[in-house]
Amino acid sequence: MEGERLASQPRSPGLQTGGAGGESIGGSAPLSGSSGSSALLQAEVLDLDEDEDDLEVFSKDASLMDMNSFSPMMPTSPLSMINQIKFEDEPDLKDLFITVDEPESHVTTIETFITYRIITKTSRSEFDESEFEVRRRYQDFLWLKGKLEEAHPTLIIPPLPEKFIVKGMVERFNDDFIETRRKALHTFLNRIADHPTLTFNEDFKVFLTAQAWELSSHKKQGPGLLSRMGQTVRAVASSMRGVKNRPEEFMDMNTFIETFSQKINLIDKISQRIYKEEREYFEEMKEYGPIHVLWSASEEELVDSLKGIASCIDKCCKATEKRMFGLSETLLPVVHEYVLYSEMLMGVMRRRDQIQTELDSKIEALTYKKADTDLLTEEIGKLEDKVECANNALKADWERWKQNMQSDIKSAFTDMAEENISYYEQCLATWESFLTSQTELHLEETSEDKS
Repeated sequence: MEGERLASQPRSPGLQTGGAGGESIGGSAPLSGSSGSSALLQAEVLDLDEDEDDLEVFSKDASLMDMNSFSPMMPTSPLSMINQIKFEDEPDLKDLFITVDEPESHVTTIETFITYRIITKTSRSEFDESEFEVRRRYQDFLWLKGKLEEAHPTLIIPPLPEKFIVKGMVERFNDDFIETRRKALHTFLNRIADHPTLTFNEDFKVFLTAQAWELSSHKKQGPGLLSRMGQTVRAVASSMRGVKNRPEEFMDMNTFIETFSQKINLIDKISQRIYKEEREYFEEMKEYGPIHVLWSASEEELVDSLKGIASCIDKCCKATEKRMFGLSETLLPVVHEYVLYSEMLMGVMRRRDQIQTELDSKIEALTYKKADTDLLTEEIGKLEDKVECANNALKADWERWKQNMQSDIKSAFTDMAEENISYYEQCLATWESFLTSQTELHLEETSEDKS
């Protein structure tokens, strides 16, 4: 199996407004530049029901998935399955670069939505060309996520940003919301590109390269609405029965996920609250300095001191703004992404348990001879292989995910520490400079009084 792939860094986006015609939604086109600026994250978010296809199958009925759902060349023996699922460490090969940028607003008589430009550059032989440019909307990303979960039920699929708007904002698609989502969508695609298995998924390739009408046609090839609803109902019923004998390693994994989810959610909430309070402090600081300047006009003896204070406040205000930007760019997105990852992990565990539950039910039926024993024996053999494959896929991906998580969290905390050190050093130097100037001014005044 080939090693992990690296992806490119995002470009600065610029919001454009365009028509809703089919040609603006997808298709290959000449590459063009992009412009714009990054926006600070807003502190509070809430769910938004968009006019999109919200039906997602988080659990699939194992009986409807043949063995090929795990790999195009699914082996039949447990030993060969282990070899098939193992993720080998190979040198990084930069052969797939993805950029999400240039959000564009589309207004129709029915709905308003945003599309994002996706530029893909690759040297892989399975791609017909080396460069592709398409436009995709949020529901297209949802479709891709669902297809990846369907094809790889026990691999850890990267999370998508939620459907949310900034609390208190009347404009649904404000610039901050669009920029926050663009960054998250960019991360989502590059996480997939970096994954040693997901990166070669055929639906992922179609998503990156197909024109709008081609993608629409490809989507229709999947199971119909009634079929997906039936799969969801059976999955829920299976989860209600529960797993009788979950292996100990997956019990430990589930315990880790529950603890991790609790802690990362708490850190996310507190971090968002701190950021909100920091914004409020910043807004107050912007008004605080000018008041001292106005005061100095009526206090001749305090002019230098008051103007000095105003200058210090202004410098600290700029340092605070820089610190807030760093917080919104480094810590907050990483922490919130892993909040979403914790939810994805729970879904992966449910899908693993579902496959094992079906095997347990078949074994129970065979024990009590509730059906044709020969048929049950054959089905049990296939399900045992399926469980073995699912377990090994999850175990391999689990270790990879934990390493990435630990690296990302450490990096985010290190960046935050450096931002804080820089902030407090700037503020300290500013106020020390003020005290020095005041001391010198006092000595000059004293010297003049003596003379």
